[in-house]
Amino acid sequence: MSEQVLRNGNVMARSRTRTLTQIAMLGAVAGVLMNLEFPIPFLAPSFYQLDFSEIPVLIASFAMGPLAGVVTEFVKILVHLVTKGTITAGVGDVANFIFGCTFVVPAGLIYRYHNVKSRKHAVVGMAVGTVLTTLAACLMNAYVLLPAYGKAFGMPMEAFIEMGAAVHSSVDSLLGFVALIIVPFNLFKYILTSVIVFFIYKRIRVVLKGD
Repeated sequence: MSEQVLRNGNVMARSRTRTLTQIAMLGAVAGVLMNLEFPIPFLAPSFYQLDFSEIPVLIASFAMGPLAGVVTEFVKILVHLVTKGTITAGVGDVANFIFGCTFVVPAGLIYRYHNVKSRKHAVVGMAVGTVLTTLAACLMNAYVLLPAYGKAFGMPMEAFIEMGAAVHSSVDSLLGFVALIIVPFNLFKYILTSVIVFFIYKRIRVVLKGD
């Protein structure tokens, strides 16, 4: 009996070690990808940058559960800060963590906690995550992030509206900025991330053996 308990304990220890190793690996990859950000001038002003750092985080959430996704997201931010630092006085980094968790947690919950994991559940999870993150981005940008950026860099709100108008001429207010800049940018970002994960996850899952 004691040998069986010991054997089970060793198996659990190896499983935890493997999980932590995978989280660290995926978080490091995500941190590097976060450094490789670039603007999308036809969608948003240049201070909104697109990156593919949520791909490894979403894979972690699918393979090991939403809590692993949150930890991977945290590792990603740490790696980014250590390797590149912050140019947003920390505001963008906190927002990235919050939005990342808002995206991967519901996706991981919907996918992981069904008796039969399927692509259908993955797609539903990513769709829910995309919608929730877009809504969160609208609210946080309007009431928290843009005012915080403005205070940190001495910019009035009208300056952001003007930058939005340079991209989309119909932007003439904060509401217009949210509807015509923030919504399309976030939908584009998280739908693109979802599509990429949809096509690569099955192959990566074999390596991670998360199921």
